[in-house]
Amino acid sequence: MKNITITLPEDVARWLRVKAAEDDRSVSKWICELLERTRRREDDYEVAMKRYLARKPRKIDWPEGRRPTREELYDRPGLR
Repeated sequence: MKNITITLPEDVARWLRVKAAEDDRSVSKWICELLERTRRREDDYEVAMKRYLARKPRKIDWPEGRRPTREELYDRPGLR
């Protein structure tokens, strides 16, 4: 483990101490778990994005063999 020092405004430090105490954790452990969750979420996003971008584009089968017109796509009779 590596120790680091951070500087927080007093109100944020107070909030952090309360949140850590509510979870029965030290401030250090609470921040560590928060950062680990954030890193995991970012890693999961990267993996998903790479998997999505690696997929080959697929051809769209348009109804009746033609693309809809702009008017058909944006026709909103309830707004007129």
